[in-house]
Amino acid sequence: MDEPIKNSWDLRQEIIRLKGVEKVQGEAIAERFNSPAAIFSTLFSLFPKSPNTGENKSSIFNQDFVSILSRFLIPITLNKTIFKHSGFLIKALVGLVSQKASGYVNEESVVGIFDKVKALFTKKRTYAKEHYPYSL
Repeated sequence: MDEPIKNSWDLRQEIIRLKGVEKVQGEAIAERFNSPAAIFSTLFSLFPKSPNTGENKSSIFNQDFVSILSRFLIPITLNKTIFKHSGFLIKALVGLVSQKASGYVNEESVVGIFDKVKALFTKKRTYAKEHYPYSL
């Protein structure tokens, strides 16, 4: 819209112009979804390629099992426990934030945390065996 609408004639012309734009955009959208291959290419374009390696690290199809599982379990767990009586907007925000946070949860990080916890229990047990050999 280049010129401001000053009278009814300008308004009618703008309506005609907008209907033409709507028709062109509707045809473009229909063309984009006219075949299954076009639909899949549109869906895959939602997951952009990583600029560094050429492979898609952020895509749900190239993640390990723990990452995929955390993308669903973190929001559900938070919304069912901590934010149980919250409204729709809060739950939606929690879902968005936890989706981003789940990108940092992968198999390596979970195994690393498990190894640290395991090492703590191993240290406690060896300490107990050294200092209290008859108690265990």
